Amino acid sequence: GEPALGLGFFGVLLGSICVITLGVLTIGSEYSTGMIRTTLTACPSRGRVLAAKAVVFFLLTFVITTVTATVVAVFQTMILSGTVAASAGQWMYATLGVGFYIAALGLLSLGVGAIVRHSAGAITIMIGVVLLPLVLALFMFADALRGLQRFLIEYSIPNQLSALYGATMTDSGPSAWGSPVLMAGLAAVALAGALAILNRRDV
Repeated sequence: GEPALGLGFFGVLLGSICVITLGVLTIGSEYSTGMIRTTLTACPSRGRVLAAKAVVFFLLTFVITTVTATVVAVFQTMILSGTVAASAGQWMYATLGVGFYIAALGLLSLGVGAIVRHSAGAITIMIGVVLLPLVLALFMFADALRGLQRFLIEYSIPNQLSALYGATMTDSGPSAWGSPVLMAGLAAVALAGALAILNRRDV
């Protein structure tokens, strides 16, 4: 049947594009305006600058997304009172889980923004990361590509998000707890790469 709190999925998917944009601009805008020189002059420790941006951005995104997802879930249960009641686990994944996942996606965007140093380019890359796997999978008709098609669908960001609402597009792939862990891992790799590049470059 329908996932108990599934209506929040579409809003979160749209909201993820805003979070991606903000994540990139958190550091990318400083490169485009040249303000990054001032920032690094004021605080020469590049690791501290990146960590401060990451922590503030993560907490802000996590709180806003979690609160918004909770409000949507509450309204859905009030409006669709005839549906099956959501379990405690479903509530946790659809609120805290979604908040953590989107905040981690924002950190991945911040990391990519620091690596690319070009806001428009980094935003384009991140939107491609969100949408391209599913779009490519739709056009894979050859039997030889079935395995790749399934992989792209299972690990696409929309499918990872839908796992948090208990409604995946396939019967395998990341679980409700696996999706946030996977995104956190990707964000950590991107931020580590960003830090390594920041320490090597002049600015």
